[in-house]
Amino acid sequence: MKQTYIIIDDDLESVSNTQTIAGRFRNLTYVASANNYDDGVNLILEHQPTLVFLEIDPADKKSALSLSLINELYRFLKVVPKIIITAKTKTLSYEALQYEVVDYLLKPLDINNFRKAILKLDRATSTNSTTNISKESVSTFEVLDETELEEELNLVEEIDEIDEIKEEEKKADEETVLIRQENKSDDLIPFEKEQTLIICVKSYGDYRYIDSNDILYFEADNNSTDIHLNNGEMITAFKTLKHFETVLPTTHFLRIHNSYMINIAQVSRIHTGNTVCYIKNSTTKLPFSKSYKENIDLIIARIAAGNYLEI
Repeated sequence: MKQTYIIIDDDLESVSNTQTIAGRFRNLTYVASANNYDDGVNLILEHQPTLVFLEIDPADKKSALSLSLINELYRFLKVVPKIIITAKTKTLSYEALQYEVVDYLLKPLDINNFRKAILKLDRATSTNSTTNISKESVSTFEVLDETELEEELNLVEEIDEIDEIKEEEKKADEETVLIRQENKSDDLIPFEKEQTLIICVKSYGDYRYIDSNDILYFEADNNSTDIHLNNGEMITAFKTLKHFETVLPTTHFLRIHNSYMINIAQVSRIHTGNTVCYIKNSTTKLPFSKSYKENIDLIIARIAAGNYLEI
């Protein structure tokens, strides 16, 4: 599978080195490079590549290169490119992994680590990602002789699968349930029943299942998000609030503030003068900002569209 890529790095020598190593892979096609935050965002929006090599600890702090560039992309793109971080130290590696980057490579780039990262990228973007990579797919990475090809296949088998864990968006499905009509013959009447959305919060083998109906609201906490439940419990997920805003259905959840996303079904009161929302069966009230006023209007409209009487 052909992959187009952009390099965003304030160090011209590093850009050259990355391009040189990437040039050894036949499935990678270079598009452009940028040395600062603004130019990098604009290039990605213009070309929408498959992959971005991103420096997040630049020597020139004026370049403003950082992980926040990834968040900026979610504002404009439905499909954000895969990101491979390049940096001189491991200092930001844990923080970077919370952004679901493909890999974190240390400079100067090593061909073996680079190869592993590209193999991960290919498997993540392949429609057949759950199957083993065949000889045909491996051969697209480089022009290999038979000995090198065998080495590549051995390398593929050694890639740690936990690097490929991806949180799948769970959607509410509709099923047809047949009921018998009372006081009539055996005629069967179909009606649609919406299944509850279950959200799975995963952390190092711990699978925590949350009924979406039990969620009151989400609260941003730097690069993690606190999920507040109707039983008073709070669960921390190591995903940004932006991530939840992207994957959760807007029919149930809407963002009302930079720090809050609310369950529409849990709203008991909206005071537009004081710019606050109240949560059912509690004293909790959440502020909403003018930038999300359209979402507040949408919540009011959706509540009014239900079994509703205004007096």
